[in-house]
Amino acid sequence: MSLLENLQKLIDQTALEVTESQKQQLVQLVELLNKWNKAYNLTSVRDPNQMLVKHIMDSIVVSPYLIGERFIDVGTGPGLPGLPLAILNPDKQFVLLDSLGKRLRFIRQALLELGLKNVTTVQSRVEEYQPEDKFDVVLSRAFASLHDMLYWCKHLPHEKGHFLALKGQVPAQEIKELDKQFEFIESISLQVPTLEGERCLVKIKRI
Repeated sequence: MSLLENLQKLIDQTALEVTESQKQQLVQLVELLNKWNKAYNLTSVRDPNQMLVKHIMDSIVVSPYLIGERFIDVGTGPGLPGLPLAILNPDKQFVLLDSLGKRLRFIRQALLELGLKNVTTVQSRVEEYQPEDKFDVVLSRAFASLHDMLYWCKHLPHEKGHFLALKGQVPAQEIKELDKQFEFIESISLQVPTLEGERCLVKIKRI
C-alpha cells in the first residue's frame, strides 16, 4: 500500500476534512522527513508508515481545536505539530520555534518544497524569544512538563490567548500542581487511529 493510500485509510477513521492537495503535501512531508532523517537524525521513528501515524496523524488531530489566527509551536523539533497543522490550515499563521539549527534547516527546506507560505521559523530558546505580536495559542508537543512549559512560555500568548499541550495520559498531578497564575480549562481526549497508548490535549490559560 502506498503512503498516500495508507494516509487516506487513517484519515477515514477521523472526522477531519483534508483536501487531495493537502494529503499530497502531508505525504511529501513524510518523504522529506525520511530522507533527511538518515543524515540529520531528526526523529527516532524510522518507518515512513509509522511516521504517518506518530507524526502526521498525531499532529493533525489537534486541528479542530485551533481557535484564532496566530499560533506558535515551541520546541517544534522537525516541525511537529506545526508543519502538518499549517498544511491543514492555510489561512492561519504559524511560528515554529526551536533552538537547534539543523531542525530549522529541515523545516525551511520543507516549506520551500511544500510551497507553504503561512509559516515563519525562529531559532531561539523559548524564554529568550520576545515577539512584538503575541499569540492566540501556544502549542507544545513532547516539549516539557506543564510547569516548565508555562514558566518558559508565559510571555507568548496575548491576554485572551491560551496554551495547548499535547500529552499522553492526562497529567493529573502536573495539573494539580499548576502555579496560581495559570488556570486549567480542560483536557481533551484525542483519538489517533492505530496509535497505541492515550493522547490528550491539555488547555490552560494565564489568569
